[in-house]
Amino acid sequence: MRDLTELGAVQLVEGYRKGEFSPVDVARAALERAEAIQPEVNAFVRLTAEEALTQARESADRWRRGAPAGLVDGVPVTVKDILLTRGTPTLKGSKVLSEKGGWDEDAPSVARLREQGAVFLGKTTTPEFGWKGVTDSPLSGVTRNPHDPTRTAGGSSGGAAAAVALGAGPLALGTDGGGSVRIPAAFCGIFALKPTYGRVPLYPASAFGTLAHVGPMTRDAADAALMLDVIGAPDARDWSAQSPSAVSYRGVLGEGVRGLRVAYSPSLGGQVAVQPGVASAVRRAVERLAGLGAYVEETDPDFADPVDAFHVLWFSGAARVTQPFGPHQRELLDPGLREICALGSRLSALDYLAAVDVRMDLGRRMGRFHESYDLLVTPTLPITAFEAGAEVPKGSGHRRWTGWTPFTYPFNLTQQPAASVPVGTDGDGLPVGLQIVAARHRDDLVLRAAHALYEAGVAVRPSGS
Repeated sequence: MRDLTELGAVQLVEGYRKGEFSPVDVARAALERAEAIQPEVNAFVRLTAEEALTQARESADRWRRGAPAGLVDGVPVTVKDILLTRGTPTLKGSKVLSEKGGWDEDAPSVARLREQGAVFLGKTTTPEFGWKGVTDSPLSGVTRNPHDPTRTAGGSSGGAAAAVALGAGPLALGTDGGGSVRIPAAFCGIFALKPTYGRVPLYPASAFGTLAHVGPMTRDAADAALMLDVIGAPDARDWSAQSPSAVSYRGVLGEGVRGLRVAYSPSLGGQVAVQPGVASAVRRAVERLAGLGAYVEETDPDFADPVDAFHVLWFSGAARVTQPFGPHQRELLDPGLREICALGSRLSALDYLAAVDVRMDLGRRMGRFHESYDLLVTPTLPITAFEAGAEVPKGSGHRRWTGWTPFTYPFNLTQQPAASVPVGTDGDGLPVGLQIVAARHRDDLVLRAAHALYEAGVAVRPSGS
């Protein structure tokens, strides 16, 4: 029999259309897989099995009548426990927040998926308020890597990445303020897209402001395009949301990369030390892009590491998140989060505006860069997954998670679309991610290039996931 947990969303919808299997069968298989992986990997804060099976039965009835609700009717989805989900508490990895409350509202992305018939399996783990690039929290403990449970799944959407990698639902909603869908995608060997800011509406607004994006985490680029066509619709609650896309992202996937101008930056001009196993896997994938007809040039974008400006925006955002909490509540916070909140609370408005100036200059530089190049390709991360439960690799000398994520957070500052594509493994069998970046509003180019790598067999889910 077919293992239903190995099928992507596009395959599931096609199977429902042909009557090959039922949304109920698929939901049961996904829930069984989620329960099986939970003790070792810890991908979920909570599973909502009863609700999921009810939704699956309703979907099965719609398919029998030939009247599916939308593009993802009957497809299992997980939601990072940062995003509001009607009927389920959203605790954001924190012991400070209470489960009490109506929980009567969906975040925009969740609402769009619900309208189109998705089946919600549960809420996935996050570090407290999504503050760091690994996934452990006072509320839910440590989330582990699907390929080696002694190592981290990355973060802050680590539970979502682990769930997708291990077959507990083909679609996951994540959030990305400095790399938080791309980091765990690279560590876990899946695909993830941080769309252009505003492409996917966000409500309530993030305290991290316009750094925070919502994006799909999936088996491949085709599933992400399908999901983006659903969640990319406007929502009146987000005043910064974009108007509807002029294209269907599914419709452009087949256009390939022939003729695209690709800048390959292996180390951002020598600013980043990249592990040899990562560097070689990414280079092989870039060579394949050239073989598919892209014009590839090894060159670097013109910017210095903007980490200090990012820290000002990030730390002040964290301080704003925790501002309402009293002394007793603060004692319950992740110690690292308490530390950056203290730093953020000492920053002035002038510090913040100076960081905004750096951000605007970076955006200008990347805007000019993309006049010459359609795409920028880099490693997603300079390393593969390290020990679970640590913010930084042992012996690295890094103080914060930004020390080992220099390829990701710059493109939150610029609001550009950026994806992580799995392109192999290192010598230890750990996944390696390649990052594809385009100019703002050119999410279609990112998805086209990623899909071309999947079609060419370069982008694959590593064995063992």
